[in-house]
Amino acid sequence: MQTPLQISVRSVEDSAAARALVRKCVDKLEVFYDRITSCRVMIEVPQRFPAGTPIAYNVRVDIRVPREEIVIKRQAHPELHTAIQEAFDAAGRRLQDYVRRARGDVKRSPPMSRGIVTQLFPFEGYGFLQTDDGRDVYFHRHSVLDEAFERLEVGSVVRFVEEAGDKGAQASTVALAGMSH
Repeated sequence: MQTPLQISVRSVEDSAAARALVRKCVDKLEVFYDRITSCRVMIEVPQRFPAGTPIAYNVRVDIRVPREEIVIKRQAHPELHTAIQEAFDAAGRRLQDYVRRARGDVKRSPPMSRGIVTQLFPFEGYGFLQTDDGRDVYFHRHSVLDEAFERLEVGSVVRFVEEAGDKGAQASTVALAGMSH
């Protein structure tokens, strides 16, 4: 890290064990990605029971990496060490996502085409749609998103993802795009 780790505590007793756990978790994050520029951790107790014992601990982790800041605001947890570990587990997942995006390893969704339902066989559970370039594409009720197969009718405008099937083109994903023609 380019700047030293900053650990702040608010409304909670500062403990060496908690600081050591935070340092261990930050070291683990640097294994995921060695170009972390800074890390700030805030441990706080926003509410206490009337007897003075903490209801729960909140842990916030701010990590700076090139061109981005990763902020983790975790839900409160009654155990301090568990709250720290859960916050850093989430930070690790977000840091891994950042690394995948930076490398270009992110899976891209296939583009959806536009079509119009031309034939529908509701009892058999399938139909055909026509693409903008005039081709017929088969689709099955299970490929229609949001259980919208029953709402489809001939003339319905849909968006779909086309793939090669055993007997020709078929739609693997079909979504209702708008009102009927």
